Amino acid sequence: MAKPAPVHTPVTGPGDRPAAAAVHTPATGPGDPPVVIGLGPVDPGLVSGVFAGRCRFVAEPGPADLAVAAGAVVRAEATVDADLLDRAPDLRVLARTGVGVDRVDVAAATERGIAVVITPGAGAAAVAEGAIGMALHLVKRFGPLTDLVRQGRWAERAAVPVGDLDGATLGVVGYGRIGRRAADLGAAFGMTVLAYDPAADVPAGRSCASLGELAAASDVITLHLPLTGQTRHIVDDAFLTGVRPGAILINCGRGALIDTDSVWRALCSGRLGGVGLDVFDPEPPAPHPLYRHPDVVLTPHLMGLSGRATAATFTAAAQGILDVLGGREPQAVANPTWRTRGQGTAKEIHP
Repeated sequence: MAKPAPVHTPVTGPGDRPAAAAVHTPATGPGDPPVVIGLGPVDPGLVSGVFAGRCRFVAEPGPADLAVAAGAVVRAEATVDADLLDRAPDLRVLARTGVGVDRVDVAAATERGIAVVITPGAGAAAVAEGAIGMALHLVKRFGPLTDLVRQGRWAERAAVPVGDLDGATLGVVGYGRIGRRAADLGAAFGMTVLAYDPAADVPAGRSCASLGELAAASDVITLHLPLTGQTRHIVDDAFLTGVRPGAILINCGRGALIDTDSVWRALCSGRLGGVGLDVFDPEPPAPHPLYRHPDVVLTPHLMGLSGRATAATFTAAAQGILDVLGGREPQAVANPTWRTRGQGTAKEIHP
């Protein structure tokens, strides 16, 4: 894996308080609180309430901070490989602000006895709302209709067909927290809900026996799977050949779940009626004709970062770090066997 590029821009937005100045006093001694670092942009204000009096947080760590860090808050764009872990001998916990760990060497972390905490519930509702919002945007043709009004082409409005979610079928691929929430939102719009997940239990009334069965029956397909060797490019030419003509495809899962070229061909042929993407491969994405199509809506991997979801995600990540450093079981980890490996030497916290 490539070494992570240093990122030194705290996450802020309208109304956010300014980020605290970075601290670069890495030396620790008896009685000093453990050092927790940010890997990727972390606004200290989002974690200070949890860490106050328990850890010293360094938002923009240098090599000396990394060398004494007991924990790290890891953003989606940060790469955590074996080389980085070798430079952090005291590290005991990595806390992802989300659930994706495809840029984290989980095996290397486990071998070193480092817990990889994930925060699966914090942004679930926000991501699910984003997926259904994209579907609504595409089915109701908000983009083309906005252009008609702006360009004074009112008389052409009847030429733009507008659909409904009510009465349509929603196919949910991946029935974890986000998938279940998207299914419930779809049902609230009056949609029939189908779901496929080879690794999770799906209620009998919603379960599809195969991905192909779901594709053939769905008007809107939304992807909420993790990225693995088995799920990479799960949406390819073969999958798209079986979708209902004019179906809407939404991906708020992982960019590499889809083969972008295949999706582009399906959209141009009319096999797909619209595409919504919050995730890309790579990120940020390279230029592609798919992204310029009028029936495509794009967001920059932000659907899980609403104000409320962001606060909850960072709080959960910080609490997961405290749990591990305090000898408690974290709420969710990507490597359940981390405890069976060697432990770091960082001090425990006793709140």
